[in-house]
Amino acid sequence: MAINLQKGQRIDIGLSRISVGLGWHPNEGTGYDFDLDASAFMIDENRLILQEEYFIFYGNTDSPDGALHHTGDDPTGGNSAVGDDEVIQVDLSKVNPKVKEILFVVTIHDAFNRKQNYGQVRDSYIRIVDDVNGQEIAKYELGEDFSIETGVEFGRLYVKDGKWKFEASGKGYKEDLAFFLSKYFKGQIIK
Repeated sequence: MAINLQKGQRIDIGLSRISVGLGWHPNEGTGYDFDLDASAFMIDENRLILQEEYFIFYGNTDSPDGALHHTGDDPTGGNSAVGDDEVIQVDLSKVNPKVKEILFVVTIHDAFNRKQNYGQVRDSYIRIVDDVNGQEIAKYELGEDFSIETGVEFGRLYVKDGKWKFEASGKGYKEDLAFFLSKYFKGQIIK
């Protein structure tokens, strides 16, 4: 039985191979397709991305340690009527030991030019699925918490006492992907 998480709630993962699925549905009549982009930031004890290749998104689908794989971009939120729109597969047994946290962020592509925000998106969620048997372990639904935000830290995997845990973050920002990169990466992203 899956756990429905509340904002700030934490759970033990207890598995090594999981998928982090993200889903959403745009409201009708907004004029443009909604292109929400899932990203993962593999960060160290200083809360910084180890190096550029540890920023996982549709343009860099695999981490150098083989721990993360982004299955691809969904530019319209239409990949699935009832399932995940974007998925990041995670093998916690392969995570570089310097990585202490994996942060999952979803931003609205070109939100400012298109005048889009999370107030125009419904049914958005992040969920953890056991890759071995396909069972959903936990799900966090954003609900109506966000209206003007254009980027959301959905959740994070983190190591505590040698074990991986998941926290439903639910932190919204009126910012784009560049904001998150400047927050967690001190180099220049080339891709």
